Amino acid sequence: MTTYGSFPGSRPRRLRTTPVMRRMVAETRLHPADFILPAFVREGIAEPVPISAMPGVVQHTRDSLKKAAAEAVAAGISGIMLFGVPEESKKDALGTAGTDPDGILQVALRDVRAEVGDELLVMSDLCLDETTDHGHCGVLDDQGRVDNDATLERYAEMAQVQADAGAHVVGPSGMMDGQIGVVRDALDQIGREDVAILAYTVKYASAFFGPFREAVGSSLKGDRKTYQQDPANARESMRELALDLEEGADMVMVKPAGPYLDILAKVAEAVDVPVAAYQISGEYSMIEAAAEKGWIDRDKAIFEALTGIKRAGAQNILTYWAVEAAQKLRD
Repeated sequence: MTTYGSFPGSRPRRLRTTPVMRRMVAETRLHPADFILPAFVREGIAEPVPISAMPGVVQHTRDSLKKAAAEAVAAGISGIMLFGVPEESKKDALGTAGTDPDGILQVALRDVRAEVGDELLVMSDLCLDETTDHGHCGVLDDQGRVDNDATLERYAEMAQVQADAGAHVVGPSGMMDGQIGVVRDALDQIGREDVAILAYTVKYASAFFGPFREAVGSSLKGDRKTYQQDPANARESMRELALDLEEGADMVMVKPAGPYLDILAKVAEAVDVPVAAYQISGEYSMIEAAAEKGWIDRDKAIFEALTGIKRAGAQNILTYWAVEAAQKLRD
């Protein structure tokens, strides 16, 4: 006699029999609009410079960045997050290039907005680490510690110059206490209530950031454990989330993505604003390296990783495969 509540009557494999069946019942679907492309633009170079630790990713010239932005529009992705890499001689203790209207990031923002207008969300990393000679995300005090409140003053100025340069969205990424409220106030003071804030709400002091250091020409001395989160902790992520929302974050993000899918799921469950996740350099490079060795199927691994991030609750994913993945989804 057949029992329908359990085996042999109940056979979940019936819904896995063919590709079309699996596609029809899929609970998670990737779409080009899910993706945001992180991109690096470097001052003083004539040709794009390959990043050795991130195969296939380059430090762009201003011209090649504009081409990359146009390609992103054609692929149907939602945004491009820009990171500026100034000439080494322009770095200083205060990260002056980050608030110079003619600094490389601000110039690049104007370039990309002129190229794509409103067809792509032009987003800017709002942090000092690329522009300081010590490589930290803030101003240092006389004991070499990151001074939270002095850094907030710099972030306010950065927000204003980035908005003036054309950013649709600013992404405060330094993990300073109070940064979202200060940035929102600074933008509102200059009448830029339209500029959105993507809060780096959860950012762990991760070993997976390694290749990114090369990408931005980092001058970091020491580590960032006094302001980025401890990988052992989960509850404090929810505290950071509550504070960012109270201060006016329009969107929130978890970074890194892959090692912190549990945190991403908690954040997504708790909020009613868009949630993003950043698939960072180390996550990208591990898959590329393993695929180059022939140990994994590259395309399958890429899409499995992206699907896992979206399944955990990310509405948007910052990924260096954004354009490639979007193109393959559209084919």
